[in-house]
Amino acid sequence: MEMNATIIGQSIILFAIIMAVLGYYLGKRKTTNPVLTAVIAALSALIPPLAIIFLIVLVLKKDVKQ
Repeated sequence: MEMNATIIGQSIILFAIIMAVLGYYLGKRKTTNPVLTAVIAALSALIPPLAIIFLIVLVLKKDVKQ
């Protein structure tokens, strides 16, 4: 099976966008700085297992009281 580098790059970019959106959404509820959480989530998408662990930690974190 031959993998095209363009497809791999596009899938990584798509995964980074999805991680940024999920990171921002969870960051609004779970942290006081959702933008930083979204940036960290997008950067962690370069190493997918790290990104999944980051999302698990955010999901398990308690909500911030407003």
